[in-house]
Amino acid sequence: MVRAADRAERPARTSVWLEGKAPRGAAARGGGQPSGLDRERITEATVRLLDAEGMAKFSMRRLAAELNVTAMSVYWYVDTKDDLLELALDAVFGELELPDVESEEDWRDQLRSLAVGYRALLVRHPWVSTLIGNFLNIGPCSMAFSARVQQVIRNTGMPAHGQMGAMSAVFQFVYGFGTIEGHFVQRCVSAGMSQDEYFRQAMSTIGEEPQYAAHFASAEGLMEARGGDTVSEMRERDFEFALELLIAGIETMVSRG
Repeated sequence: MVRAADRAERPARTSVWLEGKAPRGAAARGGGQPSGLDRERITEATVRLLDAEGMAKFSMRRLAAELNVTAMSVYWYVDTKDDLLELALDAVFGELELPDVESEEDWRDQLRSLAVGYRALLVRHPWVSTLIGNFLNIGPCSMAFSARVQQVIRNTGMPAHGQMGAMSAVFQFVYGFGTIEGHFVQRCVSAGMSQDEYFRQAMSTIGEEPQYAAHFASAEGLMEARGGDTVSEMRERDFEFALELLIAGIETMVSRG
């Protein structure tokens, strides 16, 4: 276990996955280490708290209370809060279903599956988008997802020099879409309103402001053409159409050779 003073003096590390330390658990327990805990249980509780309360309220003390142990007990298994957040980040990537790239399934369907799953992950765990930008995200589950994405893009026939750009086009789009969607869902929950109620109230408020009248009038036409009676339906149409645009773009670039 690393003492609090040592943790404060140590420089920021690049990743918990580069520490070269074996996970500490029941087999390694001794010298006063708490029973009934392991990294898996601690990580699961971390994910649960982050989902329920968000990053702002998360702390090692709050986690310890959730586990009914002392904060120092948690430190037998992880050295820092950042280590724990990085473990939680990788754990949720383990929820993704990865397509079999050796199967005869079309790359388009596999790419759609990966994109849809990634978006759902970002919405289900809104805190993930922030952590992706703060950590290297090189845990085993995250790397498995990345490797599968790379293989699917290779299977498109895209020349090597364009493969990273194709991955960026699709998955940075999904990252942005899922992040905004997840934050909107959180905002609605905080306001105690459904997404449709929140959307209608927001549109009504904007429509009543003279400085936004012209913009709002033109936007109404786009909203009507977009289709969908609910926020969820409109969002699904937007996501599916945008994803098909990107797939069509990949097909076009591949055909150009």
